[in-house]
Amino acid sequence: MKAVVQRVRNATVSIDGNVHSSIGQGFLVLLGIHKEDTDSDIEWMVRKVANMRVFEDENGLMNSDLSTIEGEVLVVSQFTLIASTKKGNRPSFNDAADPQKGNAYYLRVAKGLESVLDRPVKTGVFAANMQVSLVNGGPVTITLDTRNRE
Repeated sequence: MKAVVQRVRNATVSIDGNVHSSIGQGFLVLLGIHKEDTDSDIEWMVRKVANMRVFEDENGLMNSDLSTIEGEVLVVSQFTLIASTKKGNRPSFNDAADPQKGNAYYLRVAKGLESVLDRPVKTGVFAANMQVSLVNGGPVTITLDTRNRE
């Protein structure tokens, strides 16, 4: 499982020109599910995102997490994060989870974040052609990979 976590001032997902979801200050999480992901990967990702301290505290230091700032979360499925670019110029998506598993795990990550943060988490629509708009705060962008847990 891979995620690109962006600290945002706001973010919006639109489908066919209509706003589907939007948030204010918080995280936009682009999430890719690997075909070999397990429950352990879901738990690790939820814990990492929920507890990531990249929001400024009263001293201007990045010490605060989502709960402290009462931030929002928008999770968007993005299977292209699982791309392999080892051969040629056309990415391979063979390691991405099949749609059934991908959707289930994507929704479980969103629900896990809701549970830990005790607030609603917004989502995109799995497998839809979405347009994502954001104002990245900082900019702060962090990548997470459950196969490379740091």
